[in-house]
Amino acid sequence: MASVGQITRQISALEISSKQNTTRTTTTATTTTTQHKKNASQTNVTKLLSKYAAPNPFPTSSSLQKAASSQSIASKTQQEASRPPSPTRPAPVKQHTIDIGKYDGGFEIENETRGAKITGQAAEDLALDSSVAAYLPTREWHLTDFDIGRPLGKGKFGRVYMVRTKTEPHYILALKCLYKSEIVQSRVEKQIRREIEIQQNLRHPHVLRLYGYFHDEKRIFLMLEFAGKGELYRQLTKYGSFTEKRSSRYIDQMADALGYLHAKHVIHRDIKPENLLLGINGELKIADFGWSVHAPGSRRKTLCGTLDYLPPEMVEGREHSEKVDHWALGVLTYEFICGAPPFEDLSGYNATYKRIARVDLKIPAKVSPEARDVITRLLQYDPEKRIPLSEVRKHPWIVKYRSKGHSTAGIS
Repeated sequence: MASVGQITRQISALEISSKQNTTRTTTTATTTTTQHKKNASQTNVTKLLSKYAAPNPFPTSSSLQKAASSQSIASKTQQEASRPPSPTRPAPVKQHTIDIGKYDGGFEIENETRGAKITGQAAEDLALDSSVAAYLPTREWHLTDFDIGRPLGKGKFGRVYMVRTKTEPHYILALKCLYKSEIVQSRVEKQIRREIEIQQNLRHPHVLRLYGYFHDEKRIFLMLEFAGKGELYRQLTKYGSFTEKRSSRYIDQMADALGYLHAKHVIHRDIKPENLLLGINGELKIADFGWSVHAPGSRRKTLCGTLDYLPPEMVEGREHSEKVDHWALGVLTYEFICGAPPFEDLSGYNATYKRIARVDLKIPAKVSPEARDVITRLLQYDPEKRIPLSEVRKHPWIVKYRSKGHSTAGIS
C-alpha cells in the first residue's frame, strides 16, 4: 500500500475536465468525532469525513500539459490560470496502484431501504448537477464513473466513501451522498443549495474544494477535496490545547481564508474546530459551509452557528455582518491555547448567553501578552472595533511564529 506521502505526490496535480475546459482538481474528505461533544444550536449539515492527504491546489505547468491530453474533471478559473506554476512541485503520477480499500456495497444496500423519491418543486430544487451549472460547468458525472473504496464515515443525510475515477489518470476523491427526501423532511433544501452554490465557486488553499456534483432519483452526490489529517477538532481533543506557535499559525491561515471569503461577500457564520480540516502537511481548510451566506448587503439577522462561538450581536438578536467571523476567530484563538471556549458555562445555555452578551472574558495567566492582545482585540462587543483580518496577519504574535517560507506552511 502506498504511503501517505506517496499519495500526496500522486494526487498533487489532480485535474478534472469540463465540457469545454480542462482544470486541476484535488480530493478530500473529513473525519467526525464523538469525543468532547459540544452543544450546538443547529444540526451540522456537512460533516465531511477523511483519513488521507489533499494534494497541493496549484498544479505545475507539466501537470497542466499532461491533464490537457487526458480526460479530467472540472474547469480552471481565470484566477488559477493566471497563477504562475511552481518549479518545485512534482509532476503527476498515475494512481492505479493506490489502494482505496474494499467497498462494502453501502451505497446500493442503503439505497434499497433509505430515502424516497420526491416530486414537485422540491424535486426541481434538488436536481443538482454541476454539468449544467451556469458558471464553469463540469462534464456529466454518474455513480458508475467511479471505483468505490472504503467507507469514510456517515453523516446525517448519507455516507461518504473514498472513490477513484475510472478514467485515466484515476484520480481519488471523497464522494458524499445526501438523500433528497431527508433533506426535504428537515426543511433544509435552501441551505443545501446555498452551501453547494457557495462552495463550488471558492478557490483558496485554506478553503475546502467542491469539484462537482450530480444526482439520481433519490440522492445528491458531492465530489469533495480530500484532506489528509481529518478534523482539527480531533487534534484539539487529543492534545487538550495547542502551543502558541501552533495556534498562531492556524490563526494566520484562518485570517487569510476568512479575508478571502469576505472579499467575495461570503460570511461563514459557523467557525469552530469541528468545521476545520487539516491537509497532509498540517495546512488548515475551512470545510463546512452549511450556515454560510452570500451577503453583498453585509447585514443579516438570522440566528445560527454554534452557541459558544456566537457574538453578542447575534445573541441579542441584532443585525450582523462579516464581523461575526472576526469574533469567532477570537473564540478560536482562545480555545486553541486554553482548550475550551472563553464563554462556556456548564450551568446552561442562558448562563453562556449572558457571558457572551457582557463579554465576560477571563484569560488565564499562561497566555502570553501578545496572544492576549489578539484575543481581546477580536472579542470586542462593538463589531466595528474588532481588529481587521489584515491587521491580525500583521500582528506581532502572528509574525513571530510565521514560517520563513509562507504562512500556509505545515504546522509542527
